[in-house]
Amino acid sequence: MKNAGAELPGLAGRPARSVEIAVEGIPSPRWKGRLRRFCARVLQEAGAVGWDVSLLLCNDARMKELNGRYRGKDTPTDVLSFPREVRKPSRAVPVFHVPVTGDIAVSMDTLRRNARQFEVTVDEELKRLLVHGILHCAGMDHGTARGGRMLSFQERLLDALKEERIIEK
Repeated sequence: MKNAGAELPGLAGRPARSVEIAVEGIPSPRWKGRLRRFCARVLQEAGAVGWDVSLLLCNDARMKELNGRYRGKDTPTDVLSFPREVRKPSRAVPVFHVPVTGDIAVSMDTLRRNARQFEVTVDEELKRLLVHGILHCAGMDHGTARGGRMLSFQERLLDALKEERIIEK
């Protein structure tokens, strides 16, 4: 993990805020700058003190490989999240009072199918997957008894950022 716990040069005491983007198996999108800014806005809106997040935009073939390797599932999925620091949220330390670090993979093929199925724009579906992945990297999980909290927070963030655009029409 390259930036976790690091401080930005010249800004002593402030945690790093980095969003890196990689592309594999698809053409490199022109909107990577807006994608980076959207992720930073999500983290700011959520109250994160710092972050070091890496995004991989890929195709279904790469996502199937990742899903098989890390989850034992031989199919592609829309988003995978890999928190670099596994921690359980507690009432004593709110989830975003520590730096958010992790890696997120998004299959653009599955994302497009989801958008058609859910009758939303590709931009809206991308934002949903990004927020979902970021919350997982922050230690939240919808597969637990407190899962409703994560999904409720996800919807509040999406509503707060509904005017943001990553992919222009």
